[in-house]
Amino acid sequence: MNTFFEKIPKDIINALPVRSFEGEIYFIQNNEELKRILPFLRNAEVLGFDTETRPAFKKGISYNVSLLQLATSDKAFLFKLKKLGLPEQILQILADEDIIKTGVAIRDDLKALKKIKYFTPAGFVELQTFSDEYGIEDNGLKNLTANLLNFRISKGARLSDWSNDIYTESQLRYAATDAWVSYLIYKKLLSLNGNYKIKYNGEK
Repeated sequence: MNTFFEKIPKDIINALPVRSFEGEIYFIQNNEELKRILPFLRNAEVLGFDTETRPAFKKGISYNVSLLQLATSDKAFLFKLKKLGLPEQILQILADEDIIKTGVAIRDDLKALKKIKYFTPAGFVELQTFSDEYGIEDNGLKNLTANLLNFRISKGARLSDWSNDIYTESQLRYAATDAWVSYLIYKKLLSLNGNYKIKYNGEK
């Protein structure tokens, strides 16, 4: 039987080993690079999902999404939206109900993406709703990772300026990790109840 913390203590989180994504990272900045990886995305059953945006430190200031991340267990695809925009091929993935896209607090991510180009999301799974079924209250990505996967992730690059044209290796690894652990958490929760799926279209 699996038991989880309702609220996982910080000392337990801090005692866990740190892990990050160790698979292949594809940094997609143009249509040629996009074309090469599209067959893989179209054939994927589940993709971890996340976005990164330049942080705003003043009230009333906001920025467009800079990076879209999709990941499996061993591949992460990072789309530089400033250079790529939101091509129709990517929108088709985000609107495909047969491809599960799973993440944490995805409502705001989808809202921000639709400001770039409107689309109707389909096949999305909100992990925070999923975790409610197991009495887990601390359901941010870092806490869910510790509670369900027994390792912790670094959030040190979260406040990076994601609008920059060039990313460091640590930024790329951080962005890939967030989408990757969303994939792993979904798989973990699904293994506890194979018939339990939550679809979310981003409208609620």
